[in-house]
Amino acid sequence: MTAEGCGAPAGGAPAGAARDAGAQAVVQGRVTQDGSAVAVGYARLLNPGGDFVAEVPLGEDGGFRFFAAPGSWTLRVLTPGNVTAERVVSADTGKITDLEVAV
Repeated sequence: MTAEGCGAPAGGAPAGAARDAGAQAVVQGRVTQDGSAVAVGYARLLNPGGDFVAEVPLGEDGGFRFFAAPGSWTLRVLTPGNVTAERVVSADTGKITDLEVAV
């Protein structure tokens, strides 16, 4: 984990990502538009003050995954055509917060 409180793999959530968080706090999910995966874009994690902490490109399945410090975060999704979405999420040690974000 970085000093900022987040570690994230490049390319979003790996296919078949583990469903057990262990001692981590995981925020992961999938970005969709009209029910289909959005494979081009980025997922960003912002701290409670709105500061940028981490960013990953979306996977082919629209997936993203962050290992975050426990607490409240804002997930911001950026896709082509200036389409964005934001969700406030909570990360808890030992749990996976799983989201589907429609843009």
